[in-house]
Amino acid sequence: MICRLLIILALSYPFEFRAQSPQQDLELVKGLKEITRDFNGTAGVYVYNLKTGKEAAINQDTIFPTASIVKVPILIALFDKINSGELSLNDTLIYRDERVYGGSGLMQFFKDSTQTDLRTLAALMITYSDNVTSIWSQELAGGGEAINKIMEELGLQNTRVNSRTKGREENWEEFGWGQTTPKEMASLLVKMRNRKLVSAAASDEMYRMMTNSFYTDYSLSQIPPYVQTAAKQGMVDRSRSELVMVNAPGGDYVFYVATKENEDASWEYDNESWVLQRKISAYLWNYFEPESKWKPADGSENLVRGLKY
Repeated sequence: MICRLLIILALSYPFEFRAQSPQQDLELVKGLKEITRDFNGTAGVYVYNLKTGKEAAINQDTIFPTASIVKVPILIALFDKINSGELSLNDTLIYRDERVYGGSGLMQFFKDSTQTDLRTLAALMITYSDNVTSIWSQELAGGGEAINKIMEELGLQNTRVNSRTKGREENWEEFGWGQTTPKEMASLLVKMRNRKLVSAAASDEMYRMMTNSFYTDYSLSQIPPYVQTAAKQGMVDRSRSELVMVNAPGGDYVFYVATKENEDASWEYDNESWVLQRKISAYLWNYFEPESKWKPADGSENLVRGLKY
């Protein structure tokens, strides 16, 4: 199980750099309220600047569905098994077509009896949000009960795996695969960034995986491509959320945008929740990097839409 010293640090210093509660950035709160004011659904936002120690939040402690962002807690539990010696990234695994599961990802298209390994499972789960490898990784990590125990030991009261987890059937009905709050999920990425999850080496490797997101159409589209980001997205019809850490020139900042009960359940580029994510991301970039002249290139929207540009 995770080193007890790291758990004590995580509980005592929820954002690593400061023991006291983060100071509120009132100007940023005002801006976020303006952006989210007319959203047709329930929106939650949490922003934390690692350099200044200031935060801004809307519904930071409200529980939202994670959708595929639950794969971050799965990743952490998987690396906990690796750290204890029970698993290795180089472990050989055999894919069987009985594992086929729809939705996002690549492994569902593998041939039966294809040889793979644990590193591939973890990388596909995070980079491409692969559902087959995610369900497989949840099993290898000990199941939802084991993952939830780690979240509890880290001091997170509401971040839980619900699917395939005994005793959480009602939670699954309400929130789906997983649940979290904007502040709790953001805190996990901060701990990872600061080498406080599982071990320093495990934190670094998990963070590297999270810097290779395939899904750049949302918040990441509003950040210069030459600035490193670590991210995970989650989306179902009426809930779209995104977790992002920006390694910005002026200092790292993390944000989590969560939505639920969305009126717009479409899957088009201009879905209201995705528009909200882009607006918040662009606002934060310009807020924290006011000297930056970067803007999305002309034609970038048409490019990702598949239109002529």
